[in-house]
Amino acid sequence: MYSLIKTSSARISDIFAYSMTKFFRLIADSFFLKRYGHRAVVLETVAGVPGMVAGVWMHFKSLRKMKAGYGEQIREMLSEAENERMHLMFFIEIAKPNIMERFIVLTSQLLFGIFYLFMYIFFTRTAHRMIGYFEDEAVSSYTEYLRMVESGKVEDSSAPRLAINYYNLGADAKLSDVIRCVRADEQHHSETNHSYANKF
Repeated sequence: MYSLIKTSSARISDIFAYSMTKFFRLIADSFFLKRYGHRAVVLETVAGVPGMVAGVWMHFKSLRKMKAGYGEQIREMLSEAENERMHLMFFIEIAKPNIMERFIVLTSQLLFGIFYLFMYIFFTRTAHRMIGYFEDEAVSSYTEYLRMVESGKVEDSSAPRLAINYYNLGADAKLSDVIRCVRADEQHHSETNHSYANKF
């Protein structure tokens, strides 16, 4: 986990990114409380935006400059977006959000998409740092979710078939297995985005 305190490059942009992350975390905690499945639906909806925005922007940047060298980052960002989209599909099947929650998902996606596009165009370093922090929070949230499942406070139901196929899990896989896989993905996304932020 990237730490604002440990790094020597804690610039204003990093502080802003960290503050925005805590702000969004406060909103999620206030609205969803301990409904971890529903929280995951909204968080994964938002999480699917940055990779797509970054990948598409870098694609057009490469075309505009008529330069190669962007391929690795484009593929990494689009892969991240696809991975987060799949996470959303898993938790929609698990949480089964109602109409109001689906409306919140759509609204969150639209507003955050506009916000992040602006951030990525003008403050690319801050944008990657913020997503790195987002992913750190996601790791923390899924760890807490897993703890609730393992303690019996949340039912360790059967894993969605989509998740079983995606992660090549056993036919008897449980929700806890899916959470562990998703958490590992989020850790990878965290490291990737912090790494890109460090290059600026």
